Amino acid sequence: MAGKKTSYLKKVVQSLLFIFLIGGVTATYWGYHLVYQPNVSLQGKNADYFYIHTGSTFTEVVNNLSEQRFLINQASFERLSELKGYRTRIKPGRYRIKDRMNNNQLINMLRGGLQEPVQITFNSIRTKEQLASRIGKKLEADSLQIMEILNKDDFIAKYGFTKENSLTLFIPNTYEMYWNTSAGEFMERMIREYKNFWTDNRKAKARKLNLTQPEVSILASVVQAEQSRFDDEKPVIAGLYINRLKSGMPLQSDPTLIYALGDFTINRVLSGDKTIDSPYNTYKHSGLPPGPICLPEISSLEAVLNYRKNNYLYMCAKEDFSCRHNFSETMEQHSLNAKRYREALDKHNIKR
Repeated sequence: MAGKKTSYLKKVVQSLLFIFLIGGVTATYWGYHLVYQPNVSLQGKNADYFYIHTGSTFTEVVNNLSEQRFLINQASFERLSELKGYRTRIKPGRYRIKDRMNNNQLINMLRGGLQEPVQITFNSIRTKEQLASRIGKKLEADSLQIMEILNKDDFIAKYGFTKENSLTLFIPNTYEMYWNTSAGEFMERMIREYKNFWTDNRKAKARKLNLTQPEVSILASVVQAEQSRFDDEKPVIAGLYINRLKSGMPLQSDPTLIYALGDFTINRVLSGDKTIDSPYNTYKHSGLPPGPICLPEISSLEAVLNYRKNNYLYMCAKEDFSCRHNFSETMEQHSLNAKRYREALDKHNIKR
């Protein structure tokens, strides 16, 4: 009787061990599937970007992942997110998702806020609106918010700017920052970059020119508009305009007229354009315009601060359309240069 009982107990133990073994194997399989099985499919792409906006909820993140068809199994992602505490740790940003990522890799990246920064480059900017639009396309910050700050009296006055010259705050360069940078954070970064650029040495050179920092940028914008291709000419052009400022002559810069007209497709300034009633008409108004006519590159800023001394008062684009200029000290020589350039424009039928 005892033997039968012992045999029965052995069978029970063996059955339980078998059940536990099957359960363990099943749990291991599902655990592996939940954590390590690839759960991202990018439909043939190696990588793509996923954006999480500030204030997003876990439900919104999951819905966006599904709408963009990133997840193979949504339920497994949600389950592991619950286990790893991601539901309550949503971090905004721009994330680079790779094909065949597993849930563990994806959740660790999102939960840790391990986003990739974006690069922002300022070039060919003429107005504050263009700048705000450029930033709004690169960052979560809204372009209207940036414009609002740039036109806010207490902000611009705090740093010595006006609404007309606040664009001179921005030093053209390539900047790296996170996508979810707010408008306020972006402006704080630009202020730091502005202060870093304006070293004591550069400030001293500006004072020697009897120009404020914004005025240096305004003059540099005219130099930039006159010569955006050959940096070696910029100090010469800066020297010419400084000669005019010192003598009280109007700058008489065609790019300032084009800015006043607001038509940046103009290739030929006409006599009638010089009558436009605008503070940016440097044919009618002496001195610098009230604000920059473009965002000058660092080379243009340096060209003003380190201008080349000369006796030039006049310049005219070369008739070979090389984007270089003929410089002259007298009106007589300038008239000859201008005549050759007009004839070249006529020959190529450039009327506007």
